[in-house]
Amino acid sequence: MTASMRNILVGLMLASILSLPALTDDSKDFIGRWDFDVAAEHTVGANWLSVEQKGPNDYEIWFQPTGGHVYQVKDYKLEGNHLVLQVGTGNSWDLTAAHGRLTGTEKHGDKTRELTGVRAPALKRGAPKAWSEPEALFNGKNLDGWEPIGDPAKSHWIVKDGVLVNETRGANLKTTRTFDDFKLHFEVNCPEDANSGFYLRGRYEVQLEYEAANSEPPERAMGSVYGRLAPSTQLPRTPGKWESFDVTLVGRTVTIARNGTTIIDGKEIAGITGGALNADEGKPGPFYIQGDHTGGLLFRNITVAVPKK
Repeated sequence: MTASMRNILVGLMLASILSLPALTDDSKDFIGRWDFDVAAEHTVGANWLSVEQKGPNDYEIWFQPTGGHVYQVKDYKLEGNHLVLQVGTGNSWDLTAAHGRLTGTEKHGDKTRELTGVRAPALKRGAPKAWSEPEALFNGKNLDGWEPIGDPAKSHWIVKDGVLVNETRGANLKTTRTFDDFKLHFEVNCPEDANSGFYLRGRYEVQLEYEAANSEPPERAMGSVYGRLAPSTQLPRTPGKWESFDVTLVGRTVTIARNGTTIIDGKEIAGITGGALNADEGKPGPFYIQGDHTGGLLFRNITVAVPKK
């Protein structure tokens, strides 16, 4: 090949590369996972956003609303440091990336709310060398160490015959203590057609449900991390009978055993789930049990072990 031919070939290659649509530096500022605590009436709405580049001007965007499950956003426009996305019927987010944050507004009809998103922490850390002895979080006598979320008048949690009972749909219930990494054990009796969840750090829901068989996808079925992680094995349904759960959470890495069978083994929880108390993923949080869907669930033998210092 002559020198002139080589020069022509190099020129064509450079022209081809330069003609490809490029991801601008400003657009790169959106790439990653983001946590949003959005002010709402009487409470805070926790939201989560993930933006991943798949190719030139091609992105995969996932959104976790305050309630419900995470889903992929198809209707969006990302140009430079400006992102607009539709996150529900008549609901849009308009965001600008700058200084390591996302700021903007949520618009729904004639209502607007201010938005600020911060990068979700990686939470990458190894397992502790040793764990403490398990200690009881529920004493089997009363609700010491627990409190309802929201209006106490709506709480229907009682202790009966040594068992924690949610008599009917009402308030959620949380521990007064907060936790970071832990080994959790609890036993639950979930009736037919019941739906609840046991939240880790108040942000990640372990799903507890016996709704109609096959009415939920695997990632929202019994023992899943709701909307995020499906069990590798779906055990037989046993409504009305006691079952055990053992959950280890270190950073974002979770392992769940149901009735002694490991159903989620060392998987990463990418972000918060619907119903999260807040989106402050880098902070410790309480355990909380969902009581606002259905009543009838029973709990016992709730214990926790934490890393030894």
